[in-house]
Amino acid sequence: MISDEILSRQFTPVMQGLAQYEFAYKGDNYKKKVHEISNAWNQNHIMKKFTANRMTTLEYDWWWGKRVNDNVPMSSQENTLPIEEQLLKLEVEKMRKGKNKAEEDLGNLKTDYKKLRLSIRTIIRNSKIELKTSLNKIEELKEKIEELETALQNCELRAELFETNNEYWKEQLQCSQG
Repeated sequence: MISDEILSRQFTPVMQGLAQYEFAYKGDNYKKKVHEISNAWNQNHIMKKFTANRMTTLEYDWWWGKRVNDNVPMSSQENTLPIEEQLLKLEVEKMRKGKNKAEEDLGNLKTDYKKLRLSIRTIIRNSKIELKTSLNKIEELKEKIEELETALQNCELRAELFETNNEYWKEQLQCSQG
């Protein structure tokens, strides 16, 4: 007889392929379909076992069980960790990635802050330079305006002087003619 342990190892690979062929594990009546497939498999397997046991010896059963067991990969108990440790490792890794991302974002923010400060300083310095230049131009224009006003006053005084001289010479001309 083949033990239940051997049957359970043989049953696992068969069930893994069922999702691809017969049905999906969702929708209506999927439990019923699973039950039907399981019963069909059991009937086929029990029938093989029934006919094989009548015709075989104990050595053949042992050889058959050994041959089947060699084809089924066994999980290594040494390398497996309890689920709590696996979850803890996953959580630690997730936190480590989050920390690295946060540090990277912080570095990017610091860089952007430094660039903005430099940009603001440059703008302020340029504004001060432009303001000084504008004030200098205003002062130059004020000086030119004062020069032009002085020149205008001089011209007005000359014009008055010419008019006065012109009237004087007109009177002199009229006196000499007449």
